[in-house]
Amino acid sequence: MSTHSSKAALRGEPSYVWRAGQQRRLEMILEAAGERLQGRVLVDGCGVGAYLGKLAQQAPRVFGLDIELERAREARAGSPLTICAAGENLPYPANSFDLLLSHEVLEHVQDDAAAVREMVRVLRPGGRLVLFCPNRGYPFETHGIYWRGKYHFGNIPLVNWLPRRWRDRLAPHVEVYTAGDLRRLFAGLPVKLVRKTVLFGAYDNIIARWPTLGRLLRGLLQALERTPLRVLGLSHLWVLEKTT
Repeated sequence: MSTHSSKAALRGEPSYVWRAGQQRRLEMILEAAGERLQGRVLVDGCGVGAYLGKLAQQAPRVFGLDIELERAREARAGSPLTICAAGENLPYPANSFDLLLSHEVLEHVQDDAAAVREMVRVLRPGGRLVLFCPNRGYPFETHGIYWRGKYHFGNIPLVNWLPRRWRDRLAPHVEVYTAGDLRRLFAGLPVKLVRKTVLFGAYDNIIARWPTLGRLLRGLLQALERTPLRVLGLSHLWVLEKTT
């Protein structure tokens, strides 16, 4: 039987509670989408359906997909157009969607290059991919590590700053990306980059325990997104548009 920690290691933890961090990212998604929300939307790796449900309030046809059957079943409350499948082999025809959201999923797939090719394949020309994925520059590995054969859940400092071969021995269960890594993944695909940035978190858990300190930390770190120090942020946000 899978434990909380073993499932977190394999697939990550989806958003269970809607808070300021999720709302902030939703607003970024909606801004990137624009009029594409009036078309067909796919949440690729929808988890239990947090973003799926919010997008279904904005768009007429929102599809969801997750590799975990239990999560896909739960996500159907947000959209009945939700199925269980793998991102490396999306069960949709080419040119099917006007908007595709991949939120902190790419790092968990078995073959990220195949998953990216599939995202682009199912987008219509002019459709957009909104991609969030972990930044290697962030000074914590948020998915835990393996040490002496045992999984340790939590935020582990400095792991992502190690040489890649050492980092990958400690965190073989999850990928992490530089901007160069992402450029290589999309090289040769029919997309153009509309926006790229690096985001810090919302630190809602800290705010729940220490409101004043947490809000100060959030404000300080999110202000760094407007400076070169954003390279230390938590997540990449890339918006790409299919060209042909």
